[in-house]
Amino acid sequence: MAKPDLSTTVAGIPLTSCVYNASGPRTGSSAAMKKIAASAAGGVLAKSATVESQKGNDMPRTWHEDDGAASLNSEGLPNAGIDYYLSPTTIADTMGDNPSGKAYMVSISGKTLKDNLHMLEKITAAVKERPGEIACVELNLACPNIVGKPTIGYDFEQMEDVMKAVASLPCFSGKTPLLPLGVKLPPYFDRPHFIAAAAILNKYKKILGYAASINTIGNALAIDYVAEMPAVRAKGGFAGLSGPAVKYTALANVKQMRELLDDSIDVVGAGGVRSGRDAFEMILCGAAAVQVGTCHWTEGPGCFDRICDELRAIMAERGYANVDDFRGGLKEWSKEGAARSREARVAERKAEGGGGEGAATKKGGDANQTILIAVLIAIIAVLLADKFGVVSL
Repeated sequence: MAKPDLSTTVAGIPLTSCVYNASGPRTGSSAAMKKIAASAAGGVLAKSATVESQKGNDMPRTWHEDDGAASLNSEGLPNAGIDYYLSPTTIADTMGDNPSGKAYMVSISGKTLKDNLHMLEKITAAVKERPGEIACVELNLACPNIVGKPTIGYDFEQMEDVMKAVASLPCFSGKTPLLPLGVKLPPYFDRPHFIAAAAILNKYKKILGYAASINTIGNALAIDYVAEMPAVRAKGGFAGLSGPAVKYTALANVKQMRELLDDSIDVVGAGGVRSGRDAFEMILCGAAAVQVGTCHWTEGPGCFDRICDELRAIMAERGYANVDDFRGGLKEWSKEGAARSREARVAERKAEGGGGEGAATKKGGDANQTILIAVLIAIIAVLLADKFGVVSL
């Protein structure tokens, strides 16, 4: 069988792999992004930019659980400013010769609607001046860690105003948008909120190419047990939760958004992806591609090669030639499926030498044998001691 093909398209943009980076970790400079471009990542998404460069919140503004189960960040969008990420020098330094034609994408997260519109105008000018350099723009509607600023994706009236204003720009108001537009969404938890958000996005399907879901879960708190204080300095310790702990919320958001959004709007899955299996599950729920954030943060760009290799192995084992073969193929729960899953888990435990009834019986037998040997040794020791007059029986 030929090697499984991981390529995909998002908003009509060809990606060499369905796995690429989320905006944020290790994306602030061309030196960092260059490493992403050189990896198996399908494209490069730059740091969410503001109009001017900014340092972000005070340190420490990040925290990682020792076992890797969760991470927190309250970075406050440190970035080099939109001009840096649009600079031909930055893009050239990031992408290099780019023989595979990987996409370079920008992300914006203005402090105000006016800021976002201004940055979109700058992006428009760059695209017109240098066609083909910038593949798309991702508008961040989901950043929960800027002091005093609301999360747009939770304020549906504001979300409607933002999308309406963006759609009115010349780059999007023509017959065909000048470049693809994506949005980054916060996590939703109630069905009416999914419906409300999707309804707004569907109104702008003419200009909207994809929705990335999810960003961090806001207002999490980790405690420094020894010092009896928050583990993160900024905002009283309240920060965005990410990593494996959010994967199940992310899967639900991808599944529901895929059900509710117009077919013309792709869904990009993000949240807790750190393995080929995680990526496989996201795509099974309907994601066109998968973004990796926290794992890239903690492991570095080598994570893209590893995750892609793991995903290919899963696809090869199951007979999938490309991601379209299983995208959105999540089955309904069934007794037959549950039985197959139980059988697979038992077989896996047996293969590892630690599962099944036989293994449990063997463990019990080994324990009894150990006790018997210990008793015999003790008896022999006492008899020898009596013989040599150490003790008297």
